[in-house]
Amino acid sequence: MLDLQPSDRCHGAPSSSGGGSGGDELIRTYKGWKGNNVFFLGGRLVFGPDARSILITIFLITAPVIVFCIFVGRKFIDDFPHHRGVSILAVAVGLILLDLIFLLLTSARDPGIIPRNLYPPEPEGNEGNGEPRLAHTPQSRLPRTKDMVVNGITVKIKYCDTCMLYRPPRASHCSICNNCVEKFDHHCPWLGQCIGLRNYRFYFMFVLCSTLLCIYVHVFCWIYVKRIMDSENINIWKSFIKTPASIALIIYTFICVWFVGGLTCFHLYLMSTNQSTYENFRYRYDRHENPFNKGIVGNFMEVFCTNVAISQNSFRAKVSKEPAIPPRTVNGGMSSPSLQKVSHDIEMGRKPVWHETVEEELGDMEKDMEAGVASRDLSRMLPPEESEGRGIMHSRESSRGRGIMHSRESSRGRRGGSWELSSRVNEDLRTRDESVSRVGEDSSESSDNDASRDLHVEIYDAVTSRGRTGTGIGRL
Repeated sequence: MLDLQPSDRCHGAPSSSGGGSGGDELIRTYKGWKGNNVFFLGGRLVFGPDARSILITIFLITAPVIVFCIFVGRKFIDDFPHHRGVSILAVAVGLILLDLIFLLLTSARDPGIIPRNLYPPEPEGNEGNGEPRLAHTPQSRLPRTKDMVVNGITVKIKYCDTCMLYRPPRASHCSICNNCVEKFDHHCPWLGQCIGLRNYRFYFMFVLCSTLLCIYVHVFCWIYVKRIMDSENINIWKSFIKTPASIALIIYTFICVWFVGGLTCFHLYLMSTNQSTYENFRYRYDRHENPFNKGIVGNFMEVFCTNVAISQNSFRAKVSKEPAIPPRTVNGGMSSPSLQKVSHDIEMGRKPVWHETVEEELGDMEKDMEAGVASRDLSRMLPPEESEGRGIMHSRESSRGRGIMHSRESSRGRRGGSWELSSRVNEDLRTRDESVSRVGEDSSESSDNDASRDLHVEIYDAVTSRGRTGTGIGRL
């Protein structure tokens, strides 16, 4: 059975043990957050990485309303008995306040972020193994998609390399916020936040209030122009000259209403069919039945008449600070910048690069070869009278052959990055060493010398041919 909510999460509510032991440093979850979100008020407000765009949006909303109240709405106060004209200003102020409230409720909350896993999920068939897989373990055995049945219809769920989890149905990874979001709709640049399961209704109300505000200002600007025409008995062009603020607001609201009004109608259609913007743009349900469709009434009830889902993240909870991964050292203390970047990328869920991992395998293989081959004294296989001379010749040949073999093997292995290279070469070396031992015990002096010489030639040819194969794989 597929586990969509693994227990090993990167951040979230603290564990029962208090989040750390043994003197580990505790920090707030939002301080160690791996996404691109921006936090305010100690993690109470969660914004996207482009949160500054909210200031532009607020200006585009408030500036026209202020102009309307000063140059247009104020003129209607005395036009109605008992100062009922003040209601025109009150409605405008009420609409803008609602608009700003829904704006903040949309952009300053968790849109439905799915916490990351500390480790990749166990591949099928390894559930019985209690040891967790390390984050740098190759994930080639993990299927990219899995099937899941929703309301009798099979849907595919995808694996996220960054968050190291299988995303629930309708979830997607936002490349801007660098988070997987439940029921992902889109990332709104005007609000600087993802639109998802927990803030979609507030987003729609924000767009709806913006549309009503544009229509309200647009209509009363025309009423004010008509009032000037009737009171001074002039044509429309002269009335525009007398109230330039009205003509500016008419043009501005006419342009804006096409955007926010179009968005309102589009999202009304999406809600009636229980789709998201992401699904609609990908034509997700054009050829397949929508398993989430509950009918028009049921779909609207799901959006507006259900409780807001509880956040899976506790941004103010204290968790253990993850230790920094030390830089890898090469040749006695020279750090490799590329390996430091690999460690960072692996922590973010990237698949390890083959040639970077093979370097470690080849390094261990070289040490085993040197310890095994160099420890064997093939001179003991020779008769006593010729052991000294042949031992010198053999040591020169073997050292020269090993030097060539190691240099070719190391360079080709690092460029090629074939996972099978190290295991196959180790197996060949063990086989050849055993054959040399048997040959040294049973053969004569001449056959012993020839076997030793053929050994290094065969090892060299095997490593060279496999190194070339690995190079082709690495380049592909």
